[in-house]
Amino acid sequence: MCPKRTSQLRKINLFYYSKYPNKVMNRSYDDFMKEADPKVQPLMDSLRKFCFSLGSNVVEDIRMHRVVFCKSFAFRWFVDVEPQNDSVLLKIQKSRSETQTVELGLDQDLDKTQEIIREAYNSIH
Repeated sequence: MCPKRTSQLRKINLFYYSKYPNKVMNRSYDDFMKEADPKVQPLMDSLRKFCFSLGSNVVEDIRMHRVVFCKSFAFRWFVDVEPQNDSVLLKIQKSRSETQTVELGLDQDLDKTQEIIREAYNSIH
């Protein structure tokens, strides 16, 4: 993309976000969960609590349809959590070049998945 085009897009985005500041940028976890299926909310809450228990440097980034957990301000993500109708889809970054996708059902045990998430968190330096 040419520099002029990039500059134009940046100006458009800044205009949009300054005109509609609460549209996307300041979305809270509670706002996000209002749109999720009530069946998956306890599972999402459990995963969120676990991710924050990994360390004080865990950062949560609320996206439009998913929640991304990152390590520190380096913003290296280790798990991407997306609620489905009756499950949660996890994308776990095991290394810079390897991502594992796990679909976690409502009745599945979290222990194995939590261990994979912990390994991904610990692999970020």
